[in-house]
Amino acid sequence: MTGAGALLLHAGPALARAADAAAPTPTPAAEPKLLLFWFLVGVLGLVLLVFLVLFVAIVAQMRPQLRRVYELPSVRRSWSGKVLGLLVGDPTLVRGEVRDEILDHDYDGIHEFDNDLPPWWKYSFYVTILFAFGYLGYYHVAQAGQLSHAEYETEMQQAALLVSPDADDPTKLTTYEALASAADISSGKTLFASNCAACHGQNAEGKVGPNLTDEYWLHGGEVNHVYKTIKFGVQGKGMVAWKGKLSGKQILQVSSYILSLQGTKPAGAKEPQGEKEAAAKPVAKL
Repeated sequence: MTGAGALLLHAGPALARAADAAAPTPTPAAEPKLLLFWFLVGVLGLVLLVFLVLFVAIVAQMRPQLRRVYELPSVRRSWSGKVLGLLVGDPTLVRGEVRDEILDHDYDGIHEFDNDLPPWWKYSFYVTILFAFGYLGYYHVAQAGQLSHAEYETEMQQAALLVSPDADDPTKLTTYEALASAADISSGKTLFASNCAACHGQNAEGKVGPNLTDEYWLHGGEVNHVYKTIKFGVQGKGMVAWKGKLSGKQILQVSSYILSLQGTKPAGAKEPQGEKEAAAKPVAKL
């Protein structure tokens, strides 16, 4: 009996797991409800379509009788009569009264007709007035909604959550200062000659790429903007990203060397491109 009891104790958990595995997984209740919702929407749309077809058919059959009712003066001037007029082909409710009566105003031979504004225009104007009061009450009185500035701030805060905090974030601007030592400027010159001169020229006068010696910049002339352009490149403009080929120190050396060329006016310099911006020119310390 003791051996049988121990066997049952060990087999109990296994049997429980087997029973759990064999139990059918309950289907989510949301899917049948969604199907039922769209089924009801489809039935409602079909019913409305049937009623519309029947209404058009009835109006077409009864149009002569409706026309005679509409011709009655007491009916024609009423609001319901104008609605009836739409059914028999009179667009007065939408177009307004066209009396073609000339007023006694005469300005340089220009006469004024006494016609009503189109009702659709007047009703639209009334709707804008109601909307203005609702907007004022909702946003300024009750302050239930965010104004444009607050909405912008909220969106910027939400966007900040998606920005990567690391150094490879192209939207994050660095806070470097231009290098000014002779060694850094010399290293930057060597790196520029071997990597950048093919597009910008040996003296940065500009070839395929823009001239880098003037005061005009396409993507900013401050050292951190130049650093960012070199590191991440410019998609669609032919400027490749150098972050995988040059180290951060080397990129800063190249950026500093470029800024040291400001105002050198090399021969055959390319015409200015971009916005004028006086960049801080590093001075080499000998």
